[in-house]
Amino acid sequence: MIFFLAACGDDASSSTSAEGESSAVVDEESSSSSVTSSKKTSSSSVAKENSSETESSSSENVSSSSLVLSSSVDSSKYLLPEDSLYFSTTVVEDTLEIFTFGSVIFNIAADSFLTKFDYGDFVTVMIPGYDTIEVPVVASFSDVFPGEFFLYVSSGLNYIKLEARYGQMAEIVGFGRDITFPIDVTIRIQKRGGYIDHLKNLRSLSISYYVEAYPDLSIEDFANFRMVKTTGMGEGALYRSSNPLDPSIGRNKYADSLSRVAGVKTFLNLTDNEANAELYNGYAESYYASQNVVYLDVQPAFANSPFKIGLVKGLRYMIEHEGPYLVHCTYGMDRTGYTIAVLEALMGATAEEIKADYVKTHQNFFTVIKDYQVALTSTQVELIQAVIVRLMQNAYKVEGVDISDFENVDLAAATESYLLSLGLESSEIEALKNRLR
Repeated sequence: MIFFLAACGDDASSSTSAEGESSAVVDEESSSSSVTSSKKTSSSSVAKENSSETESSSSENVSSSSLVLSSSVDSSKYLLPEDSLYFSTTVVEDTLEIFTFGSVIFNIAADSFLTKFDYGDFVTVMIPGYDTIEVPVVASFSDVFPGEFFLYVSSGLNYIKLEARYGQMAEIVGFGRDITFPIDVTIRIQKRGGYIDHLKNLRSLSISYYVEAYPDLSIEDFANFRMVKTTGMGEGALYRSSNPLDPSIGRNKYADSLSRVAGVKTFLNLTDNEANAELYNGYAESYYASQNVVYLDVQPAFANSPFKIGLVKGLRYMIEHEGPYLVHCTYGMDRTGYTIAVLEALMGATAEEIKADYVKTHQNFFTVIKDYQVALTSTQVELIQAVIVRLMQNAYKVEGVDISDFENVDLAAATESYLLSLGLESSEIEALKNRLR
């Protein structure tokens, strides 16, 4: 069975499997209970989303998001001069939405906004006194990768929203309980159509949960298991993989066996809590169950407090326990991809090394067509590599660390500043580096 992925596989719209069955788009970083692994089952559950995502209508998301790829797009707006492509408005005075769901809602009707802008545009959102953010205009939460920021615009609604997928944008832009209204907002074009290729790429990605679909991959690659070998990282110090416990994507037994062979002593589990982990079939007999494990149970909201607190907890656990270490989530793609990128940067990896290791996971999963994997194109590789750059830039920026010149900035020094801002002490950072050397 093939599953077509909407945001590097991470969520929810309808698609068709290789066997002609209807199946939901699978959330790549979902909880294990949300995904079925049975070939006989005609659909798989959509993974749990954060409350902000759940709150929006998936039906209107899916239908309107297709506009960007259809011939019905109004091309006349592309003739408008760029200096006219802006809206000035205010934040909706809805503290329930802000502090419960984390959304930042703007007083612009979606259809009015779409007279000047279109799905697939990159825009700059300026909130004076708070933040300035560049985001794509999309009509579905699944039109961006987990952790990314976006402007949610759904035709027919009397508002638009600034969102963070799986996260709370209100916290990210700095809205606190002492917030006062009105809050002015200006939205300007940053790059017309700059996100369209990313949308097309997301819609083209598909995976299989069965090893037979990947005849050209090694068992290590099928399990998304590998040693991290970037500059500065010690030989055999750090590994990454898909979940060695969760059977839902058909890779757990391989990942657990490979962990045993590698002699992994400490696991960072980004996706489960301990009680749920012990419920997985075969947990008690697994190699994993006999080793040190820290259960972090975080969503891929890299710029929000829960993830940042979890990351610090996990890194301190590494300092306190012996390696080799293995970091995983469900697929080993989003939460793992970000966490590993931070550790690689800390140890001195180049920008190219970080991007190459990030995209390697996607090359291990994507894309499956008619029951067999077809290699990603060079264009797809570049588009996916751009994701980890955006994720790191956004999360570091929230902590006051500028890595906008990603290719040339001192990523090791920047990452030390980032970790200090999260709450690690200089002595702890040095101890962590010693563990990984």
